[in-house]
Amino acid sequence: MVYELENQHTKARLQYDEDINRLRAELAQARQAVVVQQAQAQQVAQQAQAQVQQAQAQALPPHPATVSSAAGGAPPPPGSLPPASASPHIAHAGMGHPGPGYGEPPYGYRGREDVREREIRDVRDVRDVRDVPDRDVRERELRDVRDTREIREALNPREREIRLARERREREERDRERDEREVRNPREREMRLARERREREDRERDEREVKRIKTERGKNDRLEYTPSTSHKPYPDAGPSTALVASTSSSIPPPPGAGPSPYPQLPPSSSTGAFLDEINPETLPPDLKKEGSDWFAIFSPKVKRVLDVNLVHTLIHESVVCCVRFSADGKFLATGCNRTAQIYDTKTGAKTCILNDEAASPSGDLYIRSVCFSPDGKLLATGAEDKQIRIWDIAKKRIRRVFEGHQQEIYSLDFSKDGRLIVSGSGDRTARIWDMENGAQKVLEINEPEGVDAGVTSVAISPDGRLVAAGSLDTVVRIWDVQTGFLVERLKGHRDSVYSVAFTPDGKGIVSGSLDKTLKQWDISALLRNPARKEPLPPASTPSGVAPGAGPVVAANGTARNKEGGERGSMNTLNFTGHKDYVLSVAVSHDGQWVVSGSKDRGVQFWEQRTAQVQLMLQGHKNSVISIDLSPAGGVLATGSGDMQARLWSYTTI
Repeated sequence: MVYELENQHTKARLQYDEDINRLRAELAQARQAVVVQQAQAQQVAQQAQAQVQQAQAQALPPHPATVSSAAGGAPPPPGSLPPASASPHIAHAGMGHPGPGYGEPPYGYRGREDVREREIRDVRDVRDVRDVPDRDVRERELRDVRDTREIREALNPREREIRLARERREREERDRERDEREVRNPREREMRLARERREREDRERDEREVKRIKTERGKNDRLEYTPSTSHKPYPDAGPSTALVASTSSSIPPPPGAGPSPYPQLPPSSSTGAFLDEINPETLPPDLKKEGSDWFAIFSPKVKRVLDVNLVHTLIHESVVCCVRFSADGKFLATGCNRTAQIYDTKTGAKTCILNDEAASPSGDLYIRSVCFSPDGKLLATGAEDKQIRIWDIAKKRIRRVFEGHQQEIYSLDFSKDGRLIVSGSGDRTARIWDMENGAQKVLEINEPEGVDAGVTSVAISPDGRLVAAGSLDTVVRIWDVQTGFLVERLKGHRDSVYSVAFTPDGKGIVSGSLDKTLKQWDISALLRNPARKEPLPPASTPSGVAPGAGPVVAANGTARNKEGGERGSMNTLNFTGHKDYVLSVAVSHDGQWVVSGSKDRGVQFWEQRTAQVQLMLQGHKNSVISIDLSPAGGVLATGSGDMQARLWSYTTI
């Protein structure tokens, strides 16, 4: 559902951009035509004025009324009508020639349509001149399109009716399609309602927070805007009245300020977002970097040690749901609608397209996850049709199909030796598959029926002994591969966990969540615990611990805490700074960096030991759905709802 919406949004955006370009061209032509018409009208007016001046210079006979008065006739009494023989034209004061007749248009008149268009254009031009210091290019383009449409609809009201009818039909069609999908899959309706409820709660919480901040500011912060000569642009400069907005007046823009090259990001509720504390416009040149359609901002809080560059842009025909490097870093696999594609990371060339021709041709079939075998000869793909396909890359043929999941497959991961592959699905299970004989081991999530615990992400530890899975119920679970027992639950996220990754030493896990944060978990205690081979007791409540309860000690000595793990695992670091859902996380193979992709369209590099942001990279026009770091080091892959995958290089400076 999410990928369909992303795909529809991207297609609509492309169509919108085409319409903007077309309307902009029409607008330019219309303006040029108006300029020509104005020049012609001015020329006609000048000719008419010349004729008037010439008539004044000549000795024209006086007006009939004047002749009769000069001949000795008495002037007409005040208020009387002119004689029948008088000219129907009224003489201008001080002039001996008739003015324009009744009902005749003045010189330069070009019809009501042109007048309406000129008035709208003049108003827009005045507004553009006034708004130059603080507008951005995008707003001006949208305004031009809107004004053009208003002009057309003002001249032709029927066009507006057609547009409104078309929009109404499209809205009804979308609603009907959604209802049909939800009738076929009631689970989708439940997920949509839950998502809408979360969004409504977030909005209400944000509104309450805004009201609280405004109230506190109204009581305590009555400072007016005053320039400060001692103000420093860095966070350690301390409070400055130069940055405190007045509550009674707006702050004027700085002289000469033009449109910003940095797009405005959504507001953040996180206190850790370094972008909330700095202005990209005033950053020193060494703390920002711009490309043709991307930019990076480096945090002033830490020493800059990285540089980043765009290497390749890989265009797709639909949303890019997943990206994954081969073990040697030479190839990148991507998953989109119906196909998995493989690219050479050095040249950016597409080397292979894998498409199951036997799959049902009706509807969409998004490839949600891809994963190379360690030897690079096989590619596993997980799709919405609940099947795991194992492809022979050289022959472009399916070698094996694993079936058993009851819902879409969201995540795949191979063990280091290539003997096992683990999968995660919306059916509340993770499964371990034997690549040799096809046997499967089901790792179930035993939660009450009302708990939505679909598995969104899976990862197998470097030593192949543990499987970690993130799920919609906010919990990260860990199973023992050999026994299939659930051995740990990690609790602390406030919303669904969408991505998990092991650290290279296997002693830590990084998770990303819809609560806009990442967490790092230390599972060393679990690895040392002799009870690790025993199954974890079932949760007594959907959250595992009754609300407000302290630590609970089970009969076998297991400590069950409200946050952290139930067998000693601890939440050691919180990564806060994203402005929207965290959708994907990865850990560099040297263990130095944690990287995350988000619905806020940004990618952030974090120092793994301190959770400090090193840089924020913005290079997509839609959500960054998937990221991966090359095992060879120095290369990042991103996949987005804007139908692009991108390869980036990052180097130490």
